[in-house]
Order: sequence, then C-alpha cells, then structure tokens
Amino acid sequence: MNNLLQRIVANLSHPEHGWKTTHFWGPIANWGIVLSAVYDALYKGPEIINIPMTATLAGYSSLFVRFAWKVKPRNYLLFSCHMFNIIAQVNQLRRAIDYKLAHEPDAKVKISNYLRKFCMLGVGIGAIIASSGKLQNSLTKNTMPDLVRKFAAHPAGVMTIFFWAPTSKWLLSANNFADLKRDTNKMSLSQQLALTVTGTIWARWSLVINPVNYNLSIVNLVLAVSSGYHLVRKIKADYFRN
Repeated sequence: MNNLLQRIVANLSHPEHGWKTTHFWGPIANWGIVLSAVYDALYKGPEIINIPMTATLAGYSSLFVRFAWKVKPRNYLLFSCHMFNIIAQVNQLRRAIDYKLAHEPDAKVKISNYLRKFCMLGVGIGAIIASSGKLQNSLTKNTMPDLVRKFAAHPAGVMTIFFWAPTSKWLLSANNFADLKRDTNKMSLSQQLALTVTGTIWARWSLVINPVNYNLSIVNLVLAVSSGYHLVRKIKADYFRN
C-alpha cells in the first residue's frame, strides 16, 4: 500500500507530467466532459440532450483512447477519462433516443438515418486506421518519391491516430456551429462549460506533447470559441433574462 501511495505521489510531482504541467491539467479538463454527462444524467431531463453532439463525443473519445495510449508521455489519466466518457455519452444517447421515440412520431426514422450515417463514418475511419500501418510501410519505401515518403512518415500525419483523433474533434465545433440558433432551454450549461475549458487548455497541451500537434491545437481554439459562445448565450438566458 505504501509503495502504491509513493508511486502516486511521485507521478503527481513528476517535473515532466505532474500536477504543475499541462500534461496533467489537459486530461483533468477533459474529465469535465465526463462529469457533465453524469451530472446531466442525474439531474437534467433527456430533452436537453443534443443527439448529434452526444454521438460525436462518444466517437471522438473512442479515437482518443488510442491517442492517449500512443502519445508521449503516455497519459493514463486521459486514457481512463475517455473510457469513462464513452460509457457516459452512450448512456446519454440512450436516454435521448428513448425520449424522442416516446414523444415524436417520426423520431424512429430520423434517429435510424442519423445513426446509420454515424456508423458508416465510424467504420470508414476505423478501416483507414486499421490499414494505415501497411499503407505507411508501402508509401515510405525508398522507391517512392521524397514528397510521398515525407507525407506518409509524418509523426502526426494521416497515417496515424495523431491525425484522426484531433480531426474527429472538428465535429464537436461543427455541431456548435450547427446549433448557433438552438433554443438555450435545450442546451446543457455544464457541457458547454466543460467544452470551453477543455478547448482552452488543450490548445496549449497540443504544443507540448510528442508529437507536437498543430491540428489539435487549432481545433481546440475553435472549440473553445464556439463553446464559449454557447456558454455565454446559456448564462445570459438562464441568469440575466429580464
């Protein structure tokens, strides 16, 4: 037991990935998304659940589980966060679907169409990632042009999880832009707060990990701004409405 406590303390105070570094606070910020889903499941009705955003959060976490395992330094805090987030978001998705089916006559067709498209996208990305190793080996052979070899060998390029996980996060901002006129009564305050915070912190963390990920940094800046916009809308509507 003492050895376990000593290891925990050593990890928390580690100069490279301890509590004084972004390697710690980046994943901690992401736990806000998990806690938001749990809070909303316990205290909020299913009518506020945004099905496209919730499905995207589940899919993005599925990719970031792999990202957290491959990034240097390997981040177990981030890994566990995304594992829990998949469970939390799938539960929210279940609640939203049950609610829609019970209250909207045409919900079954709409939900089926959306989930089919989402699953097709997931299968497509999964197939690309699964085959990327062999494809990368083929494209980096000496017989290939230098430009092709450099493109394929990039540590955060399209042949790696370091491209696809950050790219999936663009869908979170896309959902925010699609919801610019969404009724604030159907928005989750805790979710927008969590997305704003994680976007802000991750914009910095993306630049201190190995490999450095500019795609991830930019997408998090956009996420922070788009989520921050909705956060301000929600706060104004809930607490400052005349």
